[in-house]
Amino acid sequence: MSTGTEDTRIVLDPFVGDLDGESARLREAGPLAAVELPGGVPVWAVTRHAEAKQLLTDPRLVKDINVWGAWQRGEIPADWPLIGLANPGRSMLTVDGADHRRMRTLVAQALTPRRVEQMRERIAKRTQGLLDGLDGDEVEVDLKAAFAYPLPMYVIADLMGIAEDQLPRLKELFEKFFSTQTPPAEVIATLTELAGIMAATVAAKRAEPGDDLTSALIAASENGDHLTDEEIVSTLQLMVAAGHETTISLIVNAVVNLSTHPVQRALVLAGEADWSSVVEETLRHSTPTSHVLIRFATEDVQVGDKVLPAGDALIVSYAAIGRDEEAHGPTAGEFDITRTSENRHISFGHGPHVCPGAALSRLEADVALPALYERFPHLDLAVPATELRNKPVVTQNDIFELPVKLTPGD
Repeated sequence: MSTGTEDTRIVLDPFVGDLDGESARLREAGPLAAVELPGGVPVWAVTRHAEAKQLLTDPRLVKDINVWGAWQRGEIPADWPLIGLANPGRSMLTVDGADHRRMRTLVAQALTPRRVEQMRERIAKRTQGLLDGLDGDEVEVDLKAAFAYPLPMYVIADLMGIAEDQLPRLKELFEKFFSTQTPPAEVIATLTELAGIMAATVAAKRAEPGDDLTSALIAASENGDHLTDEEIVSTLQLMVAAGHETTISLIVNAVVNLSTHPVQRALVLAGEADWSSVVEETLRHSTPTSHVLIRFATEDVQVGDKVLPAGDALIVSYAAIGRDEEAHGPTAGEFDITRTSENRHISFGHGPHVCPGAALSRLEADVALPALYERFPHLDLAVPATELRNKPVVTQNDIFELPVKLTPGD
C-alpha cells in the first residue's frame, strides 16, 4: 500500500503547455495521484471517473480549509496565486452539510429551471447581436474575444444584476484571479477589489431590487432564510466566476473540435447529429474545467491501492477523468459526437456540490453554437490547432485566443 512520496509527485505545469499529455500521466499514476500545484503546494488528484464519483459523495471529504494540515501549519501563503480558489470566502462552495443545503436551496430557488429557460430569448438576442458585429466579407477574427467571451459575460451579468459598465474591469480582475502568474503583490489586491465590486452590487440591489438572482437572494435572506451579506457576496462572486469561465471554454473548445473533425462537423450541419451531442461530447473530451480545487480529508480514505491521508487536500482532475478508458472505452481519447454512454461525463461535478449553473451553461452553448454555424457554416481555424496556446490557468482548459476564418453562408 502506498501513500505517495515527494519524488513521485506529478508537477502540474503552471503554463499548461501540454494538458492532454499531463492528463495521460495523471491517469497512468492510478485513480489517486500525488501532484504538486503551482507554488510548490502538494495535494492529491483523483483521475478516474468511478473513483471521482465515489469521492465527490464521500462525507469524509469536506470543503472546510481549516481541515487542511498545510493550512493549519501556515505553509500556504496568503498571496499564493490560487488562494482565491482554495479559500474563496463563505459560500455554498466552501461549506458542507446543513449550511451547504441552506445556501444551495436558496440559490436553487432563485435559479429555477423556469428562470433559466426564460433566459433563452435574451441569450438568443445577445448571440445575434454579436454575430451581426462579425458579418461582412470573409474575415479573420479572434472568435474568443469577439463572441465566446462577451456572450457568457453578458448573460451572467444580466442574470446576477451586475452593471455592464463593470464588465471590462471584471474581465481584468478574473484574468488575475485564475492565473498562476499573478504577482504575489497583486493577489490580495485582486481579491479585495473583486469582493468590493460584488459588495457594491449587493448594496445597490438591496436599495433598488430588480428581476435578478442577487435581488432574489437578498429577498430570501430578508424573509428569514438566514443568508448573510458575506454569504451573498461570496455566492455572487462564485456564480460570476464559474458562470462565465466555464461557458467561454465550452464554446471555444466546441469550435476547435468541430474544426479539427470536419466529418463530424458535416454530420451536425446536415442535421444528422444534435447540437446537444456536440455540447456533451465537448464537455467530456475537452472539459472546460481541467482541475477543481479543493477538498480536504477528515480521516484516511482508501482510493484504489493508495491512501488519501487525513488532513491532506484533494483536487478533482476533470481533464484526466473525461478520457478515462475504464469509463468510456478504448476510444476515450477521441472526439465523437455519435458516442453513446449512460454516464458520458461528470464535468459539472457530481453529488451535493454539482454545479447549480450547469443548465444555464448548456443553454448558452445550445443557443450560441447553432446560431454561429448557421451564420458561418464554413467557419474554420485560421491557424493549425497545434498553434493554439493555453493560458496559464491550471483550473481552466482555456486558450489565449481563437483565430478563425469567417465566411458568410450562401
